[in-house]
Amino acid sequence: MRQSRLFLRNSSFLVMVLWVLSGCSEPAAEAAAPMVPEVGVYQIQASTVVYNSELPGRTTDFRQAEIRPQVSGILQKRLFTEGQQVQAGEVLYQIDPATYEAVLATAEANLNRAQVTLTNAKLRLSRLQGLLNTQVVSQQDVDDANVTVLQADADVKAALAQRQTAQINLNYTKIKAPIAGQIGRSMVTEGALLTANQSEVLATIRQLDPIYVDLTQSSNELLQLRRQFPDAQHQPVAVSLQLEDGSVYAAQGQLQFSEASVDPSTGMITLRAVFPNPQGELLPGMFVRATLAQAEQANALLIPQAAVMRTPKGGANVLVVKADGKVESRPVALGRSHQQFWVAESGISEGEQVIVAGIQKVQPGLQVKAVPVQE
Repeated sequence: MRQSRLFLRNSSFLVMVLWVLSGCSEPAAEAAAPMVPEVGVYQIQASTVVYNSELPGRTTDFRQAEIRPQVSGILQKRLFTEGQQVQAGEVLYQIDPATYEAVLATAEANLNRAQVTLTNAKLRLSRLQGLLNTQVVSQQDVDDANVTVLQADADVKAALAQRQTAQINLNYTKIKAPIAGQIGRSMVTEGALLTANQSEVLATIRQLDPIYVDLTQSSNELLQLRRQFPDAQHQPVAVSLQLEDGSVYAAQGQLQFSEASVDPSTGMITLRAVFPNPQGELLPGMFVRATLAQAEQANALLIPQAAVMRTPKGGANVLVVKADGKVESRPVALGRSHQQFWVAESGISEGEQVIVAGIQKVQPGLQVKAVPVQE
């Protein structure tokens, strides 16, 4: 009887253990089922890429004129306000004209005398020519009279040139602005003795609207751009400007030209842009940074930089999610960078999906769930 009770007790315990094991087997089986990992993918699309270059530069005058006297004399007046705008042809200084007025008067008197002499010589020649057939005068007399007329005519022309020179020198006593712009400080005052074509500058006029910005770029970088995009250099290029304080200049400029030579000491090429400057915000000598579009590529395939893995040999691979949901490792050839992307030259096609998130938890051949992400 005791053995029967023991047998029943053990049987009951065994049944209970089997029941517990059977109850836990289903969740364990479910836990052992493989999970499909979820990854973020970016779909490759063709787009137009504009390559911008950010270059350092400095502002410089659009025009600059250094004012110097062209005749000598005592400065009588300064006729402008320093720092103000002046117009082309505006009188800036007045040199004492008395000496030059006297020279002009003398030249005019000499011209009048030469003209009278010429008139008299012509009349004498006319009379002698009328008497030539009467044998009152000889042919030699007529020839001499004709030479006298020619000499008198030459004297008149010389007197005219002298008068013109005297008039020019008198006009030069009024020193005028050759260009319109902002004039700086005057380096001389009334009473100063000025000398024709002296080395000392009286004042400087700067035209600042528009204004030039001279930029520098590596010759190697420019050469690569021209080789890769040969048509880009024939297209107009807009330029935007960032000022010294970090602010962006409101108006856009236009690239005018690039220098035809390379600075041998720096390996840099100078590019010149022109900007409107109606408010005078840009001053000569300011350091700026310019952004300009130097090339454009149509139908470029962009791969997010986060999707690219580098090989030990320097190559580039991406993980592609194929149409059946499996991962494939794909070598790609990369070109230039553009923002947070690489431009693919080969190895990838439009519409394919590359993994950009969750790369560390997948491997080639694995089944994954692709979730689109926006770059």
